[in-house]
Amino acid sequence: MTDPARLRELLRRLPKAELHCHLDGSLRPATMLELAREKGVSMPAPDAEALREYMTVRDAHNLEEYLERFAVTLSVMQSEQSLERVAYELAEDAAHDGVRYIEVRYAPVLNVREGLSLEQAVEAPLRGLARAEREHGIIARVIVTAIRNMSPAVSQELAELAVAYRHRGVVGFDLAGGEMGHPARLHARAFEYARCHDLACTCHAGEGDGADSVRQAVHVCGADRLGHATRLIEDTSLTDYCNDHRIPLEICLTSNVQTRVASSYAMHPFREYFDRGLNVVLNTDNRLMSGVTLTDEYVHASQSLGFTFDELSRVALNGFESCFLPYEERMALVARAQGEIATLRKAVA
Repeated sequence: MTDPARLRELLRRLPKAELHCHLDGSLRPATMLELAREKGVSMPAPDAEALREYMTVRDAHNLEEYLERFAVTLSVMQSEQSLERVAYELAEDAAHDGVRYIEVRYAPVLNVREGLSLEQAVEAPLRGLARAEREHGIIARVIVTAIRNMSPAVSQELAELAVAYRHRGVVGFDLAGGEMGHPARLHARAFEYARCHDLACTCHAGEGDGADSVRQAVHVCGADRLGHATRLIEDTSLTDYCNDHRIPLEICLTSNVQTRVASSYAMHPFREYFDRGLNVVLNTDNRLMSGVTLTDEYVHASQSLGFTFDELSRVALNGFESCFLPYEERMALVARAQGEIATLRKAVA
């Protein structure tokens, strides 16, 4: 398909699942300004468009510099009302983007600086996501995220928190943050606790460090999915292992270019992963900092990596098949998506 506008609309209508999306990286700039005024804090730009431009990372040299922008969003995410609102708006925006299912991840420990309990910091976003599901039909769940540069004891506390809400909207446990110098193996006990309580796990790896970071996520932490895994490709044996065991890779094209782990969209290993048969899923990572929608990421895959509509349909189905819902619920989403894709395919023919 050569018409860019028609391609974009087709990919927007493609039923999609988003498995790697950070709540504190996906706020609306207008909402940030309004919450800042209510709270009496300043923002680094005076209007929504200027703030959007400031928050879009264009000058990072690595993952750590990319993560610096989160201090701005977190400054207005310290109340139940703000957390509920930003969660609702994220799910609403995703629904308009053709996303049928989304797993929203964040670290509640970063939202308790002004008096909230960890429980309140979980329940407020869950309320927002539940309202979006009622009003927009998007199914939305939470992944509780621990932070690499915090104490393993904090990760343990967050794993226990995630397990406590396992049947109330939390579907997974994660580890994020700067990889270099903060190995996942230090947090293995938290992963073990989550797994032993039947909670699914994902782990950021191979984004800010090499393939050994991915190896720790897989073999030490027992991750069911891998966040980014951009440098997994450097280890042929481990790449084959992930393929053979169908471990899903949560691919985030734009943020990987921003953090310099991929030199360009065209040089991203996503194409090679797909061609080798790995289980890959496209995601936004941070809609605000990366300035993208999920449709944008699908368009990038088409235009820069030569993905066809049929191939992107397979990627979309991978997302539904790899989500952290119970099997029967996953299969219901897959069947619904297959029906929608069949209808869309006729528009391509």
